Amino acid sequence: MKWIVVAFFASTILSVVALRFFPVYFTPLMFIRCYEQVADGKDLKLSHHWVPLEKISPNLPRAVIASEDANFLKHHGFDYKAIEHAAKRNREHPEKRKLGASTISQQTAKNVFLWPGRSWVRKGFEVYFTFMIELMWSKQRIMEVYLNSIEMGDGIYGADAVAEEHFNTTAQNLSKAQCALIAATLPNPRKFSSLHPSAYMLKRQARILREMRYVPELPKEGEDVKKK
Repeated sequence: MKWIVVAFFASTILSVVALRFFPVYFTPLMFIRCYEQVADGKDLKLSHHWVPLEKISPNLPRAVIASEDANFLKHHGFDYKAIEHAAKRNREHPEKRKLGASTISQQTAKNVFLWPGRSWVRKGFEVYFTFMIELMWSKQRIMEVYLNSIEMGDGIYGADAVAEEHFNTTAQNLSKAQCALIAATLPNPRKFSSLHPSAYMLKRQARILREMRYVPELPKEGEDVKKK
């Protein structure tokens, strides 16, 4: 048992350190989705191109911060006020859809190191990996991995793939409106499409565009994010 614990911590720490520097070309979710496609008799699709953060429109980090995690530059992995608010709302209104409070850091940890699900075991691992990447990675690296690994459509992963598939452009040339529309899909990118947005999606896009005015541009590597 002791050696199992030692092996777990050694392997996970090495993985987090390695992915601080190397591109993340595949994630567990990508393999799970491929298996689901085959099991359902669908054509296999996995569209993913890793691009560095400087080749992604600066409007996309601002859009996902506005949409997913307003305190991304301030917290250390967990937004305790958002967690408290979500817990209170879910407790007082159990009949409504559960409100989540996962930060971009938590979503990155889940996407890169874990599997989808809602078990307490997976949530425990998510907390562990979130703590590790916040400790060892910069905010810029977390955002870079997030924007390259997150699911953005059926078989589509990352900013450059969705830019090509849905907008016939590159991640670097995405417009502000396109970035806001992509961010609007992230709660459920398999249900909401940035290629064929519904009226609800366009309403979310407009709200994100308004909120982006109050989100500063992501600092460059080495800059103090707390000053932003």
